[in-house]
Amino acid sequence: MHPIADAIPSALAQPPLSPSASDCCKQDMVWKRGSEVCHCAYPVKLDLLLLNVSQNPNWNVFLNDLAIQLGLKTTQIEIVKFYLLSLSTLNISMDITPHKGIGFSADEAAKINSSLLLHKVQLDHRFVGDYKVLNITWFKPPPPSQAPTIAASPTETPQRRAPTTTLSSTSDKGRHSNLLLILGIVTGVLFISIVCVLILCLCTLRPKTTPPPTENEKPRVESAVPTFGSLPHPTSTRFIAYEELKEATNNFEPASVLGEGGFGRVFKGVLNDGTAVAIKRLTSGGQQGDKEFLVEVEMLSRLHHRNLVKLVGYYSNRDSSQNLLCYELVSNGSLEAWLHGHLGINCPLDWDTRMKIALDAARGLAYLHEDSQPCVIHRDFKASNILLENNFHAKVADFGLAKQAPEGRANYLSTRVMGTFGYVAPEYAMTGHLLVKSDVYSYGVVLLELLTGRKPVDMSQPTGQENLVTWARPILRDKDRLEELADPRLGGRYPKEDFIRVCTIAAACVAPEASQRPTMGEVVQSLKMVQRITESQDPVLTSSNTRPNLRQSSTTYESDGTSSMFSSGPYSGLSAFDYDNISRTAVFSEDLHEGR
Repeated sequence: MHPIADAIPSALAQPPLSPSASDCCKQDMVWKRGSEVCHCAYPVKLDLLLLNVSQNPNWNVFLNDLAIQLGLKTTQIEIVKFYLLSLSTLNISMDITPHKGIGFSADEAAKINSSLLLHKVQLDHRFVGDYKVLNITWFKPPPPSQAPTIAASPTETPQRRAPTTTLSSTSDKGRHSNLLLILGIVTGVLFISIVCVLILCLCTLRPKTTPPPTENEKPRVESAVPTFGSLPHPTSTRFIAYEELKEATNNFEPASVLGEGGFGRVFKGVLNDGTAVAIKRLTSGGQQGDKEFLVEVEMLSRLHHRNLVKLVGYYSNRDSSQNLLCYELVSNGSLEAWLHGHLGINCPLDWDTRMKIALDAARGLAYLHEDSQPCVIHRDFKASNILLENNFHAKVADFGLAKQAPEGRANYLSTRVMGTFGYVAPEYAMTGHLLVKSDVYSYGVVLLELLTGRKPVDMSQPTGQENLVTWARPILRDKDRLEELADPRLGGRYPKEDFIRVCTIAAACVAPEASQRPTMGEVVQSLKMVQRITESQDPVLTSSNTRPNLRQSSTTYESDGTSSMFSSGPYSGLSAFDYDNISRTAVFSEDLHEGR
């Protein structure tokens, strides 16, 4: 029934590098396949989109064929990641390592690049119909140290002394130059001395004019003193010593593991001041270098919203390749655990709670897109990244993949498609172009999960229903069939009109074209209209520790039909309470396979 999924070998399902092997390599280096000891090299990273993949591909023959046509050995090519885009389309990521030495030369890398881009490589059509090159990255090895070269080149010595001989022959000019040099040095020393004295005076006088620190302000000595071997640390958030994090997790024992994602494990711990935290230990040698990591920490530390998980602090050390992020601990599990896991088995979420979570998550994304400076694209929004407090207040988490959008919210061309299978927007999966609206698509998938109780991709479902978006689209076009989408665990206990309105929002969010999707600000306003939340009732403005009654009887609210839900796309001008024209105005493309 699922030939491609069944035919994919275990080497594709997870990177073949063992943790001990990958940890020994420096940044931008990978472990060479087949080497018994820690033998690392600078690779050429390759992303291919394989089209028309056969039902039973022989991957060993595929790798051998690819290696021969690139003039390489099969052991030089390692498949590290894959994305199943449809039953016949596959996105694979590979590391190509040199046979000898620690890296490819410019000529070798150019040869690989031209062979693939010019389609000189012809794959066996019994297994793969065609391919597209999504990304080729050559990691250039550093040049060898220049010190031995200078010592080993005695011919350079007279060349360096020649100018000295020429200068000594013109004594008058030399004296004049020396006077100017001495005068310049004296002037510079005097200027620097004056500046130092002024700075010293300002520093000594400053405590008299500044007010004493308040009780809430704690000394941040750790922030001001970076650890040995690390880059300059951001000053906008707390730097936490590694020993404190180690103590908080009992030396990162397995019993404290909360979960594991693509960037590393998450541990539960308690800091010295009693703060319960979730500590993400990023995988060493991963996508993020030390400098990029610290830039990201600086960005995350400036994001403050009640519907975002707060960054408490971080630790980074370049010498030990240790990067850790410390977040506030949200205690009631994730939305995924409540919808699809053990938490919701005995106590399924009711309609009001689901809509409260949908609105909270929408507010968190809307803040990232429209209120943060600069705009931030989450890039991995999904049910497991929506964490719930005890009162089911929702917070968006895990900004490990977040990216700053360019000014003007233009396209962001990502070098590598990242995200989670089932949530990735079609334009991002196919082209690598990351948009703010790519997050909107992912939100629409989560909204469908809340409506249906189904996973984004579930191979246990009947044929044709494995992909949530693909299954739901035809039903979303037919108002009379919408109740087929309802989660059976709701037991019919939901307002029918509200259900239709939320289906309208979900359909708009998962529109195939990014331009047809609403903004997250429009989604927030639409959900507030559905839940009858006015400014005076808005929990963002009036905080409360209890769950508010989010809806009244559907017969007590009337719409004037003039308020437009969305400003762009096929739903522009459509009232949140007018569904009749959706099937006529919406343009859906069945050619694009969703749910990547």
